Amino acid sequence: MGLFAPWFLAGLATLAFPVYLHLLKRQTSTPKAVSSLMFFESRTQASTRHRRLRYYLLLSLRLLMLLLLIAAFANPFINRNAAAVASNRLVLLVVDNSFSMRAGARLADAKNAAMGVLAAKGAARAQVAAFGSQLRFMTQIIEDQAALRAAVQSITPGDGHGNFGELARAVRSLAESVHTPIELHLFSDLQRSALAAAFPDMQLPDNVTLVPHAVITKAQPNWAVESVDAPGQVWGRDAKPVHVGAVIAGYGTPAAQRTVSLVANGKTIATKSVMVPADGKASVDFPALEVPYGFSRCEVRIDSADVLAADDVRRFAIERSDPQKALLIHNYGDGQSPLYVGAALSAAAQSAFTLESINVNEAADRQASNYAFIILSDLNSLPSLLENSLTGYVRSGGSLLIAAGTSAGGRTQIPIFGARITETRDYSRIPDRFMAVGSSDSSYPAVAKADGWEGVKFFYALNVDPGDARVIVRLTDQTPLLLEKRIGEGRVVLFTSGLDNLTNDFPLHPSFVPFIEQTARYLAGTERQGGARVVDAYLDLRNAREQAQGVEVTDPEGKRPLTLSEAASAQSFQLTEAGFYQLRLASGRQNELGVNPDPKESNLDIIPNDVLALWQGKSSESTQGQAATAGLAAPHKTPQSLWWYFLLLGFGFAFAESAVASRYLGTQREEG
Repeated sequence: MGLFAPWFLAGLATLAFPVYLHLLKRQTSTPKAVSSLMFFESRTQASTRHRRLRYYLLLSLRLLMLLLLIAAFANPFINRNAAAVASNRLVLLVVDNSFSMRAGARLADAKNAAMGVLAAKGAARAQVAAFGSQLRFMTQIIEDQAALRAAVQSITPGDGHGNFGELARAVRSLAESVHTPIELHLFSDLQRSALAAAFPDMQLPDNVTLVPHAVITKAQPNWAVESVDAPGQVWGRDAKPVHVGAVIAGYGTPAAQRTVSLVANGKTIATKSVMVPADGKASVDFPALEVPYGFSRCEVRIDSADVLAADDVRRFAIERSDPQKALLIHNYGDGQSPLYVGAALSAAAQSAFTLESINVNEAADRQASNYAFIILSDLNSLPSLLENSLTGYVRSGGSLLIAAGTSAGGRTQIPIFGARITETRDYSRIPDRFMAVGSSDSSYPAVAKADGWEGVKFFYALNVDPGDARVIVRLTDQTPLLLEKRIGEGRVVLFTSGLDNLTNDFPLHPSFVPFIEQTARYLAGTERQGGARVVDAYLDLRNAREQAQGVEVTDPEGKRPLTLSEAASAQSFQLTEAGFYQLRLASGRQNELGVNPDPKESNLDIIPNDVLALWQGKSSESTQGQAATAGLAAPHKTPQSLWWYFLLLGFGFAFAESAVASRYLGTQREEG
């Protein structure tokens, strides 16, 4: 027992006040008439009787009333087990439904264990939650046993990756609003890979007691298809067969031979055998996968030989389509730009684009809307008819790359882009005879894979006023080199140097190929970042120019998870299930993705006892030799305040004192 405010005990000095009042009560006697005092001897009368206390019951009540009032202000408390205070605790039951819980009967065992805890919780309030990659509450904080049991039974297997750091974060957030003690019962396989990257991220608040219930006591061997390497797109009828590579992993497994199959659109294309070393990995290649036009749903499978059959398959999708057409309009005497750009597209984009090169005099009869994007290279003049046509093409959603070159130096403004030319800069006249890249935005697609254009020498560039355009790359003298500007529904990218080897040596560097490839894919808006994703990844549904367009998503069960309002405004979508997703993006393109569980879920190793003990707030010595189930945690002491009870007793004694005082007062009046 203790006191929250012991300084109020100084009020005990006031207990002397009732005693003093009782001592002031003088002895009184009825005066009698005497004829003369001559016959009486004068002496001092003893005052002992006058100082004697009377009305002991009344005095005791007054002292007890003051004592209880002082004790109430001192706020006494006692330490009690949190579990013993049934009405003052929250029993939080968290059932792990991450992907690894699909192994054997793990999820069923976890739900049965949760039912047992519910039956023994008594009158305590409880809440049920499912935990995969995030904590999802299945009920409010209630005492209804039937509703709690129904919530436990409704938990279904998930495909997410467990993360105990995320669990601890969610519980910390809950503890901020629930100030009573919380018993956190975790029903899980306690997978080691679910540990947070930093152990402090798993710290639980002081009022939370972790009670782990492990559905297994030792790791189980498991084989899985860890990864698949395959392109997301192929183009044209004459494209080479698709090469597919896969990695087969064993976790806690003996050396064994596994049969690996490649399946496309439900048909087994090829089968191979591979020897997987003990607790190791093996690679297998399928060099000749033929896919038809459109989307093909493909899988790499292994024969099932363990408790977790769900990770014996890895899904991916491949799209075969015709190459898109791109147009390069160049100056009449420019033969270098078409050569370098065409070679870069052929080398990097895997025939995704067919480049048509024409000079400016031949461009009048071309329909701009037939091309995925258009490049203007080193044009000294642009016919007004062509400029108006290209401006309309961009405003309606088209994309344009303008390489200024040297010919634009005689102009005052970049056509279509609209930037004012302030100066032409010939770096061949400075001492170093060139200028290098000073800064670049690595988040931009055309720069991200080009290593910042290190070592590229620029001999000539235009200094332009960016205005409201985004500057992506600058030279060391702060001259804007690469800019982008939105015009209507489309975009224009400006390169203030040239695409030949006269204004710079960029085409001779390895970084030129990824620059052209990424710029082409970005301008065409058709970049497909592989045909496979991991569960819980986010997929971008629209870009800045597609805000008013709707999207459509179909999940692996054939349902549409987005509401009408979400389909009209959602920027991204989380892939929460394993399987194939179909998408119609805001750009109008169709897409299909194979979504797979996180490979970490295939490692069924469990958390060591000493780590689990640290998470529970115990020393490793105190849990030496105990199983990971840990049963019930050590009793958690919580202070329970008693001031309210003391105050109630004080009021009770006050009423009693009032009654007794009234009785004594009446007696005195009768005697008088």
